[in-house]
Amino acid sequence: MRINFWYISSFFISVFVLIPILTVFSSFFENTSNYYQVLKDTFLLEYILNSLILLSSVLILTFLIGTGSAYLVSFFEFPFSNFFKWALILSFAVPPYIYAYSLTAFFENYGTAFTILKSLFGEANYNQSIPKFDGLFGAILSISFSLYAYVYVLARASFLYQPQNLIDLGKNLGFTKFKTLYSIILPAARPAIVAGLSLVAMETLAEFGAVDFFSINTLTTGIYNSWIAFDDLAFANQLSFFLLLFIFALFVLENFSRKKAKYHMNSRGGFKQKQKIKLSGSKSLMAFTFCFLVFFLSFLFPLIQMMYWTIKFPENLIDLQITKLLINTLYLVVLSSLFLIIFALISNYGNRVNKDKTLNILSTLSISGYAIPGVILAVAFITFIAWFDESVIKTYGFLSIKKVFIGSILGLVIVYFIRFYSLAFNGIKSGYEKINISVDESSYLLGYSKRKTFMNIHIPFLRNSLLFVFILISLEIIRELPITLILRPFNFETFATTAYISASEDLLEAAAVPSLFLILIATSFIIVTSKYILRDNYE
Repeated sequence: MRINFWYISSFFISVFVLIPILTVFSSFFENTSNYYQVLKDTFLLEYILNSLILLSSVLILTFLIGTGSAYLVSFFEFPFSNFFKWALILSFAVPPYIYAYSLTAFFENYGTAFTILKSLFGEANYNQSIPKFDGLFGAILSISFSLYAYVYVLARASFLYQPQNLIDLGKNLGFTKFKTLYSIILPAARPAIVAGLSLVAMETLAEFGAVDFFSINTLTTGIYNSWIAFDDLAFANQLSFFLLLFIFALFVLENFSRKKAKYHMNSRGGFKQKQKIKLSGSKSLMAFTFCFLVFFLSFLFPLIQMMYWTIKFPENLIDLQITKLLINTLYLVVLSSLFLIIFALISNYGNRVNKDKTLNILSTLSISGYAIPGVILAVAFITFIAWFDESVIKTYGFLSIKKVFIGSILGLVIVYFIRFYSLAFNGIKSGYEKINISVDESSYLLGYSKRKTFMNIHIPFLRNSLLFVFILISLEIIRELPITLILRPFNFETFATTAYISASEDLLEAAAVPSLFLILIATSFIIVTSKYILRDNYE
């Protein structure tokens, strides 16, 4: 294997991302304090059971919502179907912890629901009749309605490119629409749906804000408590390792279940473009109602709730340093996205031109950072910097580097880089898979160097993929909470941290304003790019 600039660059990018990840794995074998025995005898089983219940419930609910809505807008025409096809991704703009605030604010005693009932029907004790969406059930709803769009986007993309041949096959076999969906359409879309559910699983297991707000004991809150309350980083990392095992088990189970199934369409007979079925009557009403309820519950409900609190308590809007929070949030978004896209591009191209097994293994391992909860990844980074400072920097008489990386923008951007590198790498990789290797060979024959091929041919072709990666990373950074809370510089706040701090002090009305701005910023990102991300090529 010939060593070149692209090989070296890809190699060191992968190693750089892997260092804090390996810190987590190495800590699994360290000795822990007595807290381990105490936890094992008390809450460990509860942590595991709650995590399993939360994970399984969210996966079922996101599958039903995401796949159901994707199926309707992809295969049928009904009132506002063209609106719903992009509007249903707006749930990305609402993080689970903000949805949790909305649920509590609306259904709590003397909350918004009480106010509405009082204004309509007069004075009465309505609190007894208002359901309470809190605890584990509240966390399940908050996470599901926030994350189902992962399944929706990927399932819809798969449905859109399923040919009419598949539907005609079901008709020829005498299948009903439901049997065609169950026996043909869903199996063909299985890889996309599983990919979406995998993202949901990782986000669910790593979720901190919503479960902490509802006081649910999960592995994630156990990780946080073992570090914050008991100063046992090793055990925190061990619990994080269990989270990785959860995700690994899901992948193994899925691969085992599908065995040797194939998911590509035979090209013989040609590709017949799919024709949408126009619904009417009760079927049209049912399709519209389902999509509208999903859109309302996932996006309009939290948006309206946050707007209501903002209007009701305008002093919170006046007191909030909106300009400062906006600059801080966008600064992190632009800086982090820029670094992620540049280095993910270099790494992907390095893998493409070198075809090296070692490099492929390193790249595969480096994208596992997304599966590690933000809280433990931040702590692992702090642990590594502290160890490197004491063992290497000070040993050779250099000045301490702790202040450079801990409690600084640089450290924050680095951990963002590690956490979201998989999104950038895989997003760009999917674009690269559409570029046939013959394009590179033709470029070289025309006298183009690898650098010129990369700059003049690949980057323009990858424009839509880069746009998708940018919006996805931006949304994740805007929503990210634990990493920002732990590593941000002193007195450096974002809309996410400001909302969380207010909510943790039980000041939901104060949390509404930064939550509203967070939703609006994220929504603007989605609206601007949705027509490119969710474009129907055949329309």
